[in-house]
Amino acid sequence: MIEQKPLVIGIAGYGWWGKVIAALLSESPLFDLRCIAEPVVALHPSPRPAGLQSVKFLNSYEALISEPGLEAVVICTPHPQHADQIIAAARAGLHVFCEKPLCMNLADAERAIQACEDTKRVLGIGHERRFEPAMQLLRQEVAQGVYGTTLQIEANFSQDKFLALPKDNWRLSNAVAPVGPLTATGIHLLDLSVSFFGKPRAVAARLGARGAGFENGDTLAVFLEFESGAVSLISAILATPFDGRFAVYGSQGWCEIRDRTHPENPTGWDITKTIRGKEKQTAFFEPHQAVRANLESFASAVRGLSVYPVDNQQKRFTVAALEAVIKAVSSGQVEAIRL
Repeated sequence: MIEQKPLVIGIAGYGWWGKVIAALLSESPLFDLRCIAEPVVALHPSPRPAGLQSVKFLNSYEALISEPGLEAVVICTPHPQHADQIIAAARAGLHVFCEKPLCMNLADAERAIQACEDTKRVLGIGHERRFEPAMQLLRQEVAQGVYGTTLQIEANFSQDKFLALPKDNWRLSNAVAPVGPLTATGIHLLDLSVSFFGKPRAVAARLGARGAGFENGDTLAVFLEFESGAVSLISAILATPFDGRFAVYGSQGWCEIRDRTHPENPTGWDITKTIRGKEKQTAFFEPHQAVRANLESFASAVRGLSVYPVDNQQKRFTVAALEAVIKAVSSGQVEAIRL
């Protein structure tokens, strides 16, 4: 077995998710977490958490991407900052892992992707749901035709973690994080739908604020159509206790994956499968840290040991679908997805 040299990496943003990423990077032998950029100095920890004692805290993104010896950055900043930060990092010779959503519109995604392609930098994306073992098996079975012709996805990713956030947190801002349930959790289901069905064609969506009263909404329903004719029905809610469900229906059978707990701290997945003419099957998949698996896949791609599994065309599809959902919420109409 080839020993993989640790990737010297930094993090931009040390909020809720930045802390999760920092802990995972510090635990993995594939990374050397060197520095963290956080402009809000009050968020710099003192004393330092375990594993971060030698990590340097910086006050700006510019200082981060100028750090000598750095090979890559993880971007955990507010969504509108992603495109310019990806471009700046790529031009500085750094590989980039960006938290979801990659960008808020296709034009920005094209700029960011082009910058990484021009500089031959790997661009990772925080769609860790793809790295859950049950989801990987389901994708293989669908590709093998186990369920016949795929017809429809039904998916839900709901949580109430944001109820604990202060009202001025950027994740609750309509300007920074429009259609909150989409940019928070629904984006994972858009991306998973793309991973199964490919190029999206049109979307209808409805957003409500009945549960928490967030200015960017708390309850989202999406009807997403693909070029193949398959559809995805997506629900994302920010005002109810955690629930996670993903089901694929086909002409010969169906499969449902249910999360036992939030993916931040996974405790396993319950699987139910039915194939025509056979008895219903159930199984349990043991806990697996999919966020870490995604990051380590990125590190292996940087080292040239593997190909990063989320290609740039799929990244474009997901951002284009996100942009169209935002338009559909505003217009109340079915919106074509421009690609």
